[in-house]
Amino acid sequence: MLDKLQALFEQFVRLEEQLSDPNVTSDIERFTKINKSYKDLQPAAAAYQEYKDFLGNIENAREILNDEDEEMRKMAREELSVLLPQQSAMDERVKLLLIPKDPDDTKDVLFEIRAGTGGDEASIFAGDLFRMYSRYFDRQGWTTEVLSVTEGTVGGYSKLELEVTGENVYGKLKFESGAHRVQRIPETESKGRVHTSAATVVVMPKLEMEDVNINKADLRVDTFRSSGTGGQHVNKTESGVRFTHLPTGVVSECTEGRSQIQNREIALQRLYQRVYDMQKQKIDNQVAASRRSLVGSGDRSDKVRTYNYPQNRVTDHRLEGEYKNWDLQGIVSGDLEELVGALMVAENTTKMSENED
Repeated sequence: MLDKLQALFEQFVRLEEQLSDPNVTSDIERFTKINKSYKDLQPAAAAYQEYKDFLGNIENAREILNDEDEEMRKMAREELSVLLPQQSAMDERVKLLLIPKDPDDTKDVLFEIRAGTGGDEASIFAGDLFRMYSRYFDRQGWTTEVLSVTEGTVGGYSKLELEVTGENVYGKLKFESGAHRVQRIPETESKGRVHTSAATVVVMPKLEMEDVNINKADLRVDTFRSSGTGGQHVNKTESGVRFTHLPTGVVSECTEGRSQIQNREIALQRLYQRVYDMQKQKIDNQVAASRRSLVGSGDRSDKVRTYNYPQNRVTDHRLEGEYKNWDLQGIVSGDLEELVGALMVAENTTKMSENED
């Protein structure tokens, strides 16, 4: 572990030297990227010095145990009695620092909730999920912008698309992708029977142009008239936007927004995501065969969580033994910290094991 930590420390030192290079400081974009990497490595660099000194103190104390002076041996035994019980915790801390970081964790996200199976009750449940997540976003100090809304016929939402911005947003929300299932008696149920409905959640890191290898010259942009709902909402301008990435043939369009500017932003973001997915696919295929993830693939067919109202229970099906929380009302009120924390620990445990292998 010390060797791995030393490699990070040496990288930290190289970045520190680059930050003093006039060729770097004169290039704002390059300086910003290097400075971010430098700051990201600061905890590992500090831990390297501390861990190296800690192991050195243990080694010195053990050498003194062979000293002829009894008083020196006594002092060495006392020092080891203090240091050795700390070694396990120190090792675990270093292991966490050595876990490969997901570069998308710090990104803002596009967040979608869509009613699934279950008719009107599914739309109502989608609305409940929106309220739950909105309260969680507020607790985290994040800001949200509603990009598009399709309301349900009796309440809730058929589809809802948001942009969530803040600190470490994707790192905490990426576990929410998948199918969320609710078991309860709908308000429209006259015989008191428990129904099962579902809604899907999709969380995508908000990508910038620099994150995806797309040349603007390779994009064809078409505009067209969006279909309106009649009356004053009939769209009389070409607000619909369609992007085509010529090298790959990937097409993305958007008509949900009321303005061409908003549709353009959403369509371009979707195009980034699709091309980005294609670029990552080869690597993902190689890793998928040898890796079992505890946090699901994000596919809409995945059942990631069940909210059981009669039993006041929330079950996350991805965690070992199926994590159960018996405070359903607290969770649907936005108290997701414990649940998100359990998923983050599970991911880190998996990564730690793979890192050791």
